[in-house]
Amino acid sequence: MRKGNPYTLTFGKRPKEYISRYENSETVISTFSDDNPVSQTFLIEGIRGSGKTVLMTSIAAEFEQLGDWIIIDINSTQDLMEDFSQRLIDSCRKTPNIFSKGFNISLAGFGIGIGGTEAPKDSVSIIEEILEVLKKKKKKVLITIDEVMHDDKMRYFASQFQIFIRKDYPLFLLMTGLYENIYAIQNDPALTFLLRTPKIHLEPLSINQIIKQYMSTLGIEQSEAKKLANITKGYAFAFQALGMLYYENNNERSLDEILLKLDDMLDDYVYRKIWASLSRQDKDIVLAIKKDNTKVGDICNELGISSSVFSKYRERLLQKGVICSNERGYVSLALPRFIDVVSLYE
Repeated sequence: MRKGNPYTLTFGKRPKEYISRYENSETVISTFSDDNPVSQTFLIEGIRGSGKTVLMTSIAAEFEQLGDWIIIDINSTQDLMEDFSQRLIDSCRKTPNIFSKGFNISLAGFGIGIGGTEAPKDSVSIIEEILEVLKKKKKKVLITIDEVMHDDKMRYFASQFQIFIRKDYPLFLLMTGLYENIYAIQNDPALTFLLRTPKIHLEPLSINQIIKQYMSTLGIEQSEAKKLANITKGYAFAFQALGMLYYENNNERSLDEILLKLDDMLDDYVYRKIWASLSRQDKDIVLAIKKDNTKVGDICNELGISSSVFSKYRERLLQKGVICSNERGYVSLALPRFIDVVSLYE
């Protein structure tokens, strides 16, 4: 095996061979950088393995390079407000000239001492004190939350974030999540402001860009690169996994053998979880899509359901990123080799 494989399967880490989503990145960066931003929040939605975390990480890295931004990564499994306050304190301590003399932060007592005195403060009060300082210093704060969940922690955090925004603090929020979690959050009556939050739904990667990457990194002809790119269907995880396998095995194994290994990776890393998240009817519809551009009428006949019933499941599977429809009356599986893998689960 050759050393220095340019592809990786590490979730969230920006791989060496990365296909930028320029339009998505520019949308967020230009909006947040505006003097009067139309929104201070963005949601990135996509299926597992679609590159949500990599996109968020890439955007955060660009803001960090600007110098006047402080990036706060929050763990979605923790108490979000407390996690935010502690990480904000840590980041500000590392940033020169943020706190004036006498502005002393105590984590142990979880309080802020001003002018040599110390008073106990809750996490919200601490955050507001720090945001006031950052506002005067012309600093902005970008919060990133990966794989948000619809729970009480998120409900409280989002409600408090809205209060911070009303107070005109230089605070911005970028979150990633699965369709079902973001749908639940945006439709929570207590979080109506998130319903108006711009949402980026990740589309497949550009097949043309994948072809160019494969030609460059794998040293193959355009025809072979095109064959590999089409196999991935633009699915970000498959782009990395197939590139990694081909890089390591193309001199020792046939493409068919490499694809069997790809199926194992898709199964282990993403497809088993995706399959488990589907309802029984969702699964039956997926199994009925035998080929690209399967007629909707054929699926309805096989499953004994009406077109109106199918439409309800079709919309959900489209939103989840499991199927796609490029022509009226036809559907295809959006994920590469999905049926080859999931048919073994049944």
